[in-house]
Amino acid sequence: MTTRQLHLNAFLMDTGHHEASWRLPESDPYAHVDLAHYVRLARTAERGTFDSLFLADGPQLWSNLAQRPAGALEPLTLLTALATATEHIGLIATASTSYNSPYNLARKFASLDIISGGRAGWNIVTTAGAEAARNFGLEHEPAHAERYARAAEFLDVALKLWDSWEDDAVVADKAAGVWGDDSRIHPPRHRGTYFSVAGALNVPRTPQGYPLLVQAGSSEDGKAFAARYAEAVFTAQQTLADAQAFYRDLKARTERAGRDPRHVKVLPGIVPVLGSTQAEARANEQVLEDHIVYDHGVARLESLLQLEPGTLELDARLPADLPPESAVEGAKSRYTLVVELARRDRLTVRQLIGRLGGGRGHLTFAGTPEQVADQIGTWFTEGAADGFNIMPAVLPSGLEAFVEHVVPILRARGLLRTAYGPRQTLRERYGLPRPANQYVTAASSPAPALV
Repeated sequence: MTTRQLHLNAFLMDTGHHEASWRLPESDPYAHVDLAHYVRLARTAERGTFDSLFLADGPQLWSNLAQRPAGALEPLTLLTALATATEHIGLIATASTSYNSPYNLARKFASLDIISGGRAGWNIVTTAGAEAARNFGLEHEPAHAERYARAAEFLDVALKLWDSWEDDAVVADKAAGVWGDDSRIHPPRHRGTYFSVAGALNVPRTPQGYPLLVQAGSSEDGKAFAARYAEAVFTAQQTLADAQAFYRDLKARTERAGRDPRHVKVLPGIVPVLGSTQAEARANEQVLEDHIVYDHGVARLESLLQLEPGTLELDARLPADLPPESAVEGAKSRYTLVVELARRDRLTVRQLIGRLGGGRGHLTFAGTPEQVADQIGTWFTEGAADGFNIMPAVLPSGLEAFVEHVVPILRARGLLRTAYGPRQTLRERYGLPRPANQYVTAASSPAPALV
């Protein structure tokens, strides 16, 4: 039995990750704004001893209203409610560095971390797309490199803010009439290219020091950013070889950045579709594919590939003269993944839309619980993953089936905990140390020798 165990994250998305999931008889088309639905999912993932759950987000209306449930509850607000309905599971929210300010966002995450007892995580995104830019007074999205430069400064400021209170800044000496020690407050006084932030955060240092830092970009800029900051990376690969290459590359980059590569966890996404037999699993997958509205898929694919509407033909392959990744200013890594998938497997547009319908480029796997456990175990033990982002095609049934049928197999193989044990922070759950306060560390460092 191995001592290394999986990290599992439940990626929750309204009625499920398959774009046609809302059309099934079991699905509630209004689940995306139903708190009880998310409480049920969070408690199900907690029953499966998942490390964390995750909510995606973006500052724009996703898709058109005809395609699938659109709009979403603001994730930090929703996760604060889920913090009171759960005890152990980590709570990871997506928030953009392009369309937020460091002070307000650092305060919100610090508040969630305190309310949840140290279970907050931040999925850091730079937000691609002109639609989001226009919601914030911009005609065009910022260039890819500029978005990551802003993100780096954003993180540096957020870390200063989370460290602006020393852990023992609150004295609470009633007899002396001294509540706190102002000498243990460290205003950032930051002036940079994108931000100017003077004062200390108005929330004390949190149980984790600061939230678990998660990142999901796999472009060159994204991997460089992850090597510098990320403690968990959500990624998408279609093959074991590609996943192994990404894993090796990111761990090496992390080490070159002066960090312990064990302190960044790589979690590829997988969309499991279960059945008692492989034939039943494939039939369940076919039901979802039969409910795809291909006009929606064509429009979405043309947008991703930066093609004019009407360019793609359903039963033809992708055009041979697509622009290279270097010409793309949007989601570069997702663009490359989709194009390589279509080229490698010689897919028509119709077939490609079917493959993307379940997980938008993440690995979709239809099989028995044993086969799904085998797939997860192989990637984990063969140097492709530290865990997985579990993305059920249909919710809540897909998550419930995974917890009831796959989790027991992983536990029996020694790959997953059987219980949570003592209360831990999310950072501890991921095997990460609590970060030292940068101001205390700097003050305690010896002065340089005079020469």
